[in-house]
Amino acid sequence: MSHIKSRKHTVVRAAPPLTAAATFVALALPAAAQQAPSLPPVQVQDSAAADYKVEKSANPKFTAPLVDTPQTITVIRKEVLQEQGAVSLGEALRNTPGITFTMGENGNTQSGDSITMRGFDTQGSIYIDGVRDLGSVTRDTFNIEQVEVVKGASGADVGRASASGYINLVSKVPQAEDFFLGSASFGSADRHRLTADLNRKLSLGGGTSAVRLNLMEQNGGVPGRDWVKNKSVGIAPSFAWGLGTPTRVYVSHLYTKQDNRPDGGVPTVGLPGYYYSITPSGDAANRALQARQSFAGLTAPAPDSSNFYGSLQDFDKIEANMFTARVEHDLAPGTTIRNTFRYGKTEQFRMVTSVIGPTFTVPGNPFTYTVARNRSDGQNRASDGGQGRFQTNEILTNQTNLSTEFMTGSLKHNLSVGLELIREKQDKDHLMFATGGTGANNGTVPAANLYNPDPNFPLVGYAPTRNGSYDKGETTTIGLYAFDTLKISEAFQLTGGVRVDRYRTTFSNLRMPVGAAGTTPATPLTTARIKDSDTLFSWKLGAVYKPAPNGSIYLSYAASQRPPGGDAFTLSTSNTSGDNPMFNPQKARNIELGTKWDFLDSRLALTGAIFDTVNRNENVTDSVTGLSEQIGKRRVRGLELGVVGQITPAWQVTAGYAHLDAKILRGTVGSATATTDGPLQWTPKNAFTAWTTYRLPMGLTLGGGARYQDGVTRSSAANPAAANGIYSSESYWVVDAMIGYEINKNVSLQFNAYNLFDKKYVERFNNGGSRYQPGVPRSYMLTANVKF
Repeated sequence: MSHIKSRKHTVVRAAPPLTAAATFVALALPAAAQQAPSLPPVQVQDSAAADYKVEKSANPKFTAPLVDTPQTITVIRKEVLQEQGAVSLGEALRNTPGITFTMGENGNTQSGDSITMRGFDTQGSIYIDGVRDLGSVTRDTFNIEQVEVVKGASGADVGRASASGYINLVSKVPQAEDFFLGSASFGSADRHRLTADLNRKLSLGGGTSAVRLNLMEQNGGVPGRDWVKNKSVGIAPSFAWGLGTPTRVYVSHLYTKQDNRPDGGVPTVGLPGYYYSITPSGDAANRALQARQSFAGLTAPAPDSSNFYGSLQDFDKIEANMFTARVEHDLAPGTTIRNTFRYGKTEQFRMVTSVIGPTFTVPGNPFTYTVARNRSDGQNRASDGGQGRFQTNEILTNQTNLSTEFMTGSLKHNLSVGLELIREKQDKDHLMFATGGTGANNGTVPAANLYNPDPNFPLVGYAPTRNGSYDKGETTTIGLYAFDTLKISEAFQLTGGVRVDRYRTTFSNLRMPVGAAGTTPATPLTTARIKDSDTLFSWKLGAVYKPAPNGSIYLSYAASQRPPGGDAFTLSTSNTSGDNPMFNPQKARNIELGTKWDFLDSRLALTGAIFDTVNRNENVTDSVTGLSEQIGKRRVRGLELGVVGQITPAWQVTAGYAHLDAKILRGTVGSATATTDGPLQWTPKNAFTAWTTYRLPMGLTLGGGARYQDGVTRSSAANPAAANGIYSSESYWVVDAMIGYEINKNVSLQFNAYNLFDKKYVERFNNGGSRYQPGVPRSYMLTANVKF
């Protein structure tokens, strides 16, 4: 079971149907397992007595309290999110250092939670209650109890995985009491948000049942961005039976719907770190300008960061359903078996107009400069699935876990074993326009004036429909794992885990012909059918020394693998693509030396660790021969510090600092864009985050936070002149503040101010360096909270 310390009420977390395999494992355990002491009950603290610190992860694969777990894990409680007014996963992750966000590839504006952590892509390593969550969507926090960020190679935990670790969102579950929590928020850019959290204890089952309903509705713009809007609703009913008994059943459904106008970004022209090469031409002014600037950075001023370069006809429609059934049964004191069944489906229908490259037609007059829009491959062609698509992600899984405590002689074990059966699918249908443009599947998209873009431009024949082209990928996995914390003495223990995954990926695609309107298609129909299968082995081992009951010093080693196709379910026949099945999986390892301490009667936790992560088997293409080999290697070494908890009962804090020394040990060679010894994309050298609140006796709460991040490098090219577009961003500080007032025990007000000093900074930019999304300027949110 997982445990969260509290002063108020007890809540038992969700549980699972028995499977034959799990039952067999349970019966095969030593008899001592039947006499092991029981774990304390799961407890969740309500927002009236908010506590930032937790004792144990909600993930049953972690077989020791956090203070004794030899790995960097950050847990972000819902109380922190409520105080900050954080409504998305991206906003929640501001509470842990070393995370950055991107907009996607050069021609493909990425929506949703596109996350880079410790220098490695983590978008495909997002989980909800231990189950991978698929789709390029923005995840809301209205049904989230806490967010757990696990850093370092984690293949033993989750199977195929990024070298950076993974993010696990823990859902709210019914509790054995009656309460209602509601909020209404109104803020800058005409934003409003309504939430409700209703829990009722039922008489069914002798009073051991409960039902919970979480609701969310929000609508409005984005501060600092013209015409961009976000609109969504969420419904999350759940039912629990057997609370406080040996057998507990949880059934839940999560439905979310979004209807957004997406943000295609702002041109990076004029930003610090911007470089642009002007091709010599017969125009003497062009030649003179290139000779004068020579990659020194274009002198044109940056456009207004609020400019919207898309079309008012752009849209991003998302509908997601997730059904979960979970059962827990206590076989004996200290021995619990769980089973989780889930089916999830996310549909996304999107058309977004984004900017690519500038055109400096008259170098002496910046007001004539333009930028191209909606260009996915240099041909304004949506048929390639660049900017428009209809994508469906599905997951069907059944996970069985058995956790137990038992003795073998003088050695105490805390064992967790499990079986996971997973089928994941991704179908992507490409879109076409009805008429117009340079081809049958193209839409005419005029260039935008760099400084005065028009969002009302007409799109000829703008009626995006599926054109018959598609990409379909499916991965089935059987995973077996075992974790054990072996307590050798009061001062020394070992924690380890192993996992074996047998996977099979199939991929097929079809490309419909594309040609000029009314003519014979110039490109023939193409198809691909590719398969890949393999067995992955991942493991981790940590040694923990406890010089005192409230502290630990540890050394750990962990390994993970990421096979071709990775998380995108896309295989390729290209001999330069890492998704080609002929290549081996990428392999990562993480070595970590750290210490964790609980102080002030375990109210305050301090952590620190140094780590060394290496990812190898990356594809490297020789720029001269064109041959590709798996000799690429990236490394991130660093230090991470953290503090979370109560300094006094009225004063709480959560803070973290990360220093990352990231570089490419071996990459592209033989050209101006050589990447060996070059910087690692999206990786800040230093990052800091902090949030604190203090509750005054008269019902007033003061809070504030600060975030710092060093500038990140967009291109891994060692030579900035070879990285056309933005090369790097500047460092920044952002300061937020909050003031809350409790009118009475049922009603309170909260006022949040974001980016108090109105710092201009880059939140994220695309891999091509042509566009970026600005950070939120100074903005405000007023919230009324009620509870009964």
